[in-house]
Amino acid sequence: MEREELFRKRLEELARTAYNRNIVTFTDFLDLNELHIVNTSVRSSAGVKLSLFGGYETAERQIAAFVPDALCYDWEYPIAVLKITPLAAKYAEPLTHRDYLGAILNLGIDRGKTGDILVRPEGAYLFCHEKLADFLTENITRIRHTEMQAVRCYDSPDTFGPEEEEVRGTVASVRLDSVIALAFQSSRSSMIPLIEGGKVFVNGKMTVSNGYSLKSGDIVSVRGKGKFRFGEVLSQTKKGRNLVSLYRYI
Repeated sequence: MEREELFRKRLEELARTAYNRNIVTFTDFLDLNELHIVNTSVRSSAGVKLSLFGGYETAERQIAAFVPDALCYDWEYPIAVLKITPLAAKYAEPLTHRDYLGAILNLGIDRGKTGDILVRPEGAYLFCHEKLADFLTENITRIRHTEMQAVRCYDSPDTFGPEEEEVRGTVASVRLDSVIALAFQSSRSSMIPLIEGGKVFVNGKMTVSNGYSLKSGDIVSVRGKGKFRFGEVLSQTKKGRNLVSLYRYI
């Protein structure tokens, strides 16, 4: 609770600074718990607006920006994108998100300075604070036993996004517990402790109600399980169940 209170005070300080100095102020990259606090406790107050972005539209880790209404200059989020690939793809070992993150943290980088890591067959894309980009390109040279290189990537944000696989199935209703159970091929009863334990987030907000009704396009993150985008109700079966689609992030 003390850490949460300090975080709230930091948000208030950033908002005041933005208003008093007429500049845009930024947080570090925020995790789901921090984004929940921002989404539920921070409101765009008089003279300052709140904006969130993580480098691409569906980013999980995001930076909060406090923007004065009277601002008279263009601004950008201090986010750089690095493409990390093996020097010799033929001899590269398979690497996971944990491998990439571990190598970055072993360089002494604070997790708040890095955003999402999108793992691809050919390597990975890392979103990080602009000030760290040069340091990381110089120092990411090996991950596990594979020699690597990191270079800046200037692709459009529209280029990035998680790879998805479609999942279809029937549920009694579009209640949160039922749809999560379908997404991760588990029982509905096993999902309830995760929801009630504050490990489920819908569009960045912690949701502790099992009966929350999902809407098309909702992004659901489950700590320890993964993330998916809810599609839609496709049809109803003769027994009154709903055939739904969702897109689980790979």
